[in-house]
Amino acid sequence: MKIARCTDGGAPFWALVDSEAGTLREIAAAFADWGPALTRAIAAGRASEGRASLPLLGPARQLAEVRLLAPVEPVNRVVVAGANYAKHLAGDFGLKSPSQPIAFLKAYGALIGANDPIRYPPLTNELDHEVELVVVLGDAPVDLENPLAAVLGYTVGNDVSARDLQRSGPAGIGMDLFAAKSQDRSTGVGPWIVTCDEFPAGSPQLRLALKVNGQTRQDSTTAEMTWDVAQLVRFVEQRSSFAAGDIMFTGSPAGVGQGTGLYLNPGDVVEASVEGIGTISNVVGPKPGA
Repeated sequence: MKIARCTDGGAPFWALVDSEAGTLREIAAAFADWGPALTRAIAAGRASEGRASLPLLGPARQLAEVRLLAPVEPVNRVVVAGANYAKHLAGDFGLKSPSQPIAFLKAYGALIGANDPIRYPPLTNELDHEVELVVVLGDAPVDLENPLAAVLGYTVGNDVSARDLQRSGPAGIGMDLFAAKSQDRSTGVGPWIVTCDEFPAGSPQLRLALKVNGQTRQDSTTAEMTWDVAQLVRFVEQRSSFAAGDIMFTGSPAGVGQGTGLYLNPGDVVEASVEGIGTISNVVGPKPGA
């Protein structure tokens, strides 16, 4: 199943998407009203029953008629689990993998949809890209013995980062990850959630790729994660409980501008893709004052 959060100019709504037909059908309820039940049905091997129980409204509509939003509601949290690809840390930052995952929160206001423009933040000159697999939590509480049972599915993320701000933290305090990664309207997420039943059991092993103006900058696989999805979900849950509808970024592979020196510029077309999910395409907006 593909499930998107959309708008046709009015209030946002969730929809069941048929990407091959280019159509969607509106789900007549908020995520909290159907997400947990669908997640439990999928975890129990009854995905078809879960789909049949979705409260769909009206006839099919054209996908092209709506704007795709980030598939998470404003009441939910955006968790980032970083430092999860050894080659990224070594090649782009000259760092060794930490002994445990690293997690922090991203401001909801940083999110944009699958085709929205990336706002160029006014305080940075080193705007960077990070393609990531994003986990969508569909149920709570998380069972620490089976954390994947709480996962509804996956989507694509581009964790756009202001590297000069990231390095601007005071000596002895560390990186300023809030300034680097919570800049308004900068982080693409979408185009939709693909539910877990569409992938083999366990933590998915999927190809990740990112292109800038058609040129490949990142090309890797989630198989290179230091900690898989189950381990990351468990780690975060033990520190701050997930709620149904929360999303979690899972880290980015090597090839970012921090390592190559190729940062994003106004007008760049940035395409982030995850195998089996899809592609988000966002254009970098102008620098303030330019």
